[in-house]
Amino acid sequence: MGKRILITGGAGCLGSNLVEHYSAQGHAICVMDNFATSSRQLIPQFSPHPVVEGTIADGELVNRTFDQFAPTHVIHSAAAYKDPNDWHEDIATNVVGTLHVARAARRHGVSRLVHFQTALCYGRATRLPIPVDHPVAPFTSYGISKVAGEAYLMQSGLSAVSLRLANICGPRLSIGPIPTFYRRLKEGKSCFCSKTVRDFLDMSDFLSLMDLVLEVNAPCGIFNVSTGEGHGIRDVFEAVASHLGLVPAPPLEVEPGPDDVRETVLDPSRTSDAFGWRPRVSFAQTMARQLQWYDSNGVAAVYSHLSAPKA
Repeated sequence: MGKRILITGGAGCLGSNLVEHYSAQGHAICVMDNFATSSRQLIPQFSPHPVVEGTIADGELVNRTFDQFAPTHVIHSAAAYKDPNDWHEDIATNVVGTLHVARAARRHGVSRLVHFQTALCYGRATRLPIPVDHPVAPFTSYGISKVAGEAYLMQSGLSAVSLRLANICGPRLSIGPIPTFYRRLKEGKSCFCSKTVRDFLDMSDFLSLMDLVLEVNAPCGIFNVSTGEGHGIRDVFEAVASHLGLVPAPPLEVEPGPDDVRETVLDPSRTSDAFGWRPRVSFAQTMARQLQWYDSNGVAAVYSHLSAPKA
């Protein structure tokens, strides 16, 4: 029997790939997005599905969307991160909006709710790779509000899972160093690299886990989603430059800003044990696939949850 899947933030990178993935499997999809960091054109057009324009901070709109679409499953991908100083918007979307989604899901008896969490929830971790039971210690508006929303969701009584995500790479990616370096190097502009380390997961590995997570009898709770392997931002710069056939001047390397973390690498072992899942795509393959996608499709507007570095 087909699922009826409501995807909040369905026009973002993760959301749009999930729309494409589950539409191809024959499930009914409804997208809800306010297009603050995305556009309607990013939603795959090959299969008709309703699109609700608006914010999850609007409780009446959330309730109306649930009433009209009657989802059996919810993927909660919507999040506010565009302005690090707009605490009100972060709270309205990431906390209050999450409560609206959770309460509507509970009222409709939704079979499964999947929430996406930022790896920055751990703050400046004391252990690497970071286990899922590491204390959370967010110190930015984005991180604090996302942790609060997750905590409320875990108290909702729903069949819910929260996925703490590494840097997921794939079609329509418009946040982070990869699209930034690709665009700037193509335009002949200089780049800087923060002295930071991240883990990068291919979209195909993420989607394979989502198929397991979305099942009604799958484990509930909080899980890391990552490769468990760290790569420096300088490594990303060099991969992009090599792909473009460029030998640019060495980038300026800068210390992490006050709202950044030097090293964020997540330990996925509990996820592997719970779901029998293992990432299969290497860092080199992930980078190659991402850059080939940009070659064919270009780079849309690039967003970041971080403040611009001081000159």
